[in-house]
Amino acid sequence: MVESVLESLDQRGLIASVTDREALAAHLAQGTVTYYCGFDPSAASLHIGNLVQILTLRRLQQAGHRPLALVGGATGLIGDPKQTGERTLNDPAVVASWTDRIRAQIEPFLDFGGTAGARMVNNLDWTAELSAIDLLRGVGKHFRLGTMLAKETVARRLASEQGISFTEFSYQVLQAMDFLELRRRYGCSLQTGGNDQWGNLLAGVELIHKADAAVAHAFTTPLITKADGTKFGKTETGTVWLDPALTSPYAFYQFWLNQDDRDVDGYLKVFTFRSLEEIAALAEATAERPQERAAQKALAWDVTALVHGRTAAQGAADAALALFGSGSLFELDRPTLAAAVADLPRAGVDLTGGEVTVVDALALTGIEKSKGAARRTLAGGGVYLNNAKVSDPDAVLTAEDFIHGQFALLRRGRKTLAVVERLA
Repeated sequence: MVESVLESLDQRGLIASVTDREALAAHLAQGTVTYYCGFDPSAASLHIGNLVQILTLRRLQQAGHRPLALVGGATGLIGDPKQTGERTLNDPAVVASWTDRIRAQIEPFLDFGGTAGARMVNNLDWTAELSAIDLLRGVGKHFRLGTMLAKETVARRLASEQGISFTEFSYQVLQAMDFLELRRRYGCSLQTGGNDQWGNLLAGVELIHKADAAVAHAFTTPLITKADGTKFGKTETGTVWLDPALTSPYAFYQFWLNQDDRDVDGYLKVFTFRSLEEIAALAEATAERPQERAAQKALAWDVTALVHGRTAAQGAADAALALFGSGSLFELDRPTLAAAVADLPRAGVDLTGGEVTVVDALALTGIEKSKGAARRTLAGGGVYLNNAKVSDPDAVLTAEDFIHGQFALLRRGRKTLAVVERLA
């Protein structure tokens, strides 16, 4: 028996809520279904949380269904209500720019050819010229205030000191209208989204039922969590973005490489297209030889290659090895090396101002507390310059030690790193 796409998604932990499981399964089995997911331009880039929805669009397309990827040029001007307080409304020109950038991020994940070819849509196309009267008469009459007030985020905001504006309160009407409009334009009958959007998805299903007397479907994916309780998609330096200018491919790769053993199996199911058998084998290998981090390496490679391409993924993997002595630092290009050392302790030195010894540099970067401690570590064979062991206690940094004329990597022991940056 051929496995259904819903069963496949279920096995990967990708279904949280669904309107009617049996009805949706039957609908998907009848032939090509047009479905959509929306992405609001609330920033200049999508982040890895959005990647769950992008890859869900791709999985459904691979199963023979037709995706509509909606970038909310209209809803992005309003903002989905946050639990913490009112959003700041962004300038329309800024939102338009972000809409274009996000569209460009989504497009490479989808196939735009064939009978199930994807389509990019923008809800500003049917919202910009819509009058308030038309909205109230054509859409607003189908909404009941009690249902709208009962939505969790709305109820929480109403109970807060700040309350909620009519602008944000109306967001659910606009999102529901998108589903109705896509049904009328393209025959769209399914919406997907994150589980925090469940109320908005249901509003669209209900609107289609009331306005067009038609059946529509929706399902959500779970919100991604971490076993240690910290927020997924955040690092010490902030959000992990899909835009390489905001999160470098190296930092992106490192994020996935550093995932906890308890989380990596689930992340492989959600964020990669490896088979469940491959993932089980990686989990077994990681349990038997955790120091090799086979599952984390596979995860980091796959997701980085998906988002940034194989060349960037290989560069990030090479940099990760080179930093800890398993590859040549001198073979890394300048941008990759700069990204790899960006978060390391550092010191700037001016070679024209006199000699700078390796001992000096160890103390300047802070990976040794003093020059005396640095000399003792060096004498014990625990100091490396650009992955080469330093044995001379009087070794001096020269221009040739600075890769691309800019960076020299210091390592104490196996894992403590710092970078010396040449100023002149």
